[in-house]
Amino acid sequence: MGKQLGFYVDLGKCTGCKACQIACKDNSNLPLGVNYRRVVQYTGGDWVQDGDLYIPAGVYTYYVSVACMHCANPLCVEGCPTGAMYKREEDGVVLIDPSKCVGCRYCEWACPYGAPQFDAEAGIMTKCDFCVDEQAAGEKPVCVAGCPFRALDYGDIDELRAKYGDFADPAPLPDPSITRPSVVFSPHKNTRTSKAADGQVMNVEEAI
Repeated sequence: MGKQLGFYVDLGKCTGCKACQIACKDNSNLPLGVNYRRVVQYTGGDWVQDGDLYIPAGVYTYYVSVACMHCANPLCVEGCPTGAMYKREEDGVVLIDPSKCVGCRYCEWACPYGAPQFDAEAGIMTKCDFCVDEQAAGEKPVCVAGCPFRALDYGDIDELRAKYGDFADPAPLPDPSITRPSVVFSPHKNTRTSKAADGQVMNVEEAI
């Protein structure tokens, strides 16, 4: 395989504005309930009693922008019974061949990131394609271009890791050893990991 494209997300810059999510949804003309990129709000903390008062202690919130991770070990590809889901040789992007997809949703169940999305009207699975058409025209992926705080970047994953490090384990995402995702995160000052998660997702309906 050639190079492996990946995403970079700076959790310290992300404000949860969802501009990346909106840009993606608009560009792909996605129906209600289908989102290729989602922004997860992760919050933790507790209350400490002081006499009759309860005082918040250790409260934190950060946001994690999540799309398909175009994993080195994509379980969606492994779980697809028709070969519709595949990993492109030249850049490692995980794509769906709609002519082969039967809408069985096995890929959706296999993916720990919820990246494959079922289009009920079309009866097939759909997902982030890393804006391959835009990249072929010399443009950035629309989520990257649409972020007003420049919290997103993309490129060859080895170059991203050389530039930003190799952290890929912010809670509430699963342990990266499961699929070896092609993503790098710069942690927020309060970032927890999958093994030290002590918070909860606050926008479950829109993010999961």
